[in-house]
Amino acid sequence: MKVLVICHDHYHPGKVVIDGLSPLKEKGYTFDIIENGLDVKPEMFKNYPVIIISKCDEATPDNQISWETPELQQAFIDFVEGGGGLLAIHCGLVAGENTQKLHGLIGSKFKWHPMDIQTTVETIKAHPVTEGVGQFIELDEHYYLEMLANDVDILMASYSPAQGVEEKYETEPYTNCPAKIEPSCYVRTQGKGRVCVLTPGHHLKVWHNPNFQRLLDNSLRWCSGV
Repeated sequence: MKVLVICHDHYHPGKVVIDGLSPLKEKGYTFDIIENGLDVKPEMFKNYPVIIISKCDEATPDNQISWETPELQQAFIDFVEGGGGLLAIHCGLVAGENTQKLHGLIGSKFKWHPMDIQTTVETIKAHPVTEGVGQFIELDEHYYLEMLANDVDILMASYSPAQGVEEKYETEPYTNCPAKIEPSCYVRTQGKGRVCVLTPGHHLKVWHNPNFQRLLDNSLRWCSGV
């Protein structure tokens, strides 16, 4: 399966995504990588059953111009509604100032995360995306989400324990925060196409966790309709 992968920003080096996806090549995947968002063109989309976005709204780490233009956001919508699959991973949920259309399609946007913390991810609903995926625990950025769509089907949840001291929850939330449970995997459909969202994935060790590898494989197959 050919997959278009859009990745690489200041806080999320493309190498993590590229190396994280590499083991899946043994399962027959071919990943075409774009690291400069300005190189993404709508006419490319027809060549792929699935597109991965794991990149925030900056063209490159050295060029903070928005790459998710209104025209490109509409192209993603048209791609999915026409039957394509979209897999948004981790920083693909980080919205720009004017990316409401794209994140409406994705169904949520990143709100905040505490400092890296041991995060537990586990299945809460049986689904082809979660088939064979066991619980895993890794040091990660635990994403808190703002949900934008009311039709998401939440399949997995993530949990991080309280850290720091309660008295500093408000003043120093990055290093002092309560225990938190958030969606970590969900799916939705729009038109003829499918969208899947995975929130883990800041560090390569997360990507190489066998359960996350299974989750990636399942997600790509589900998004493609295979």
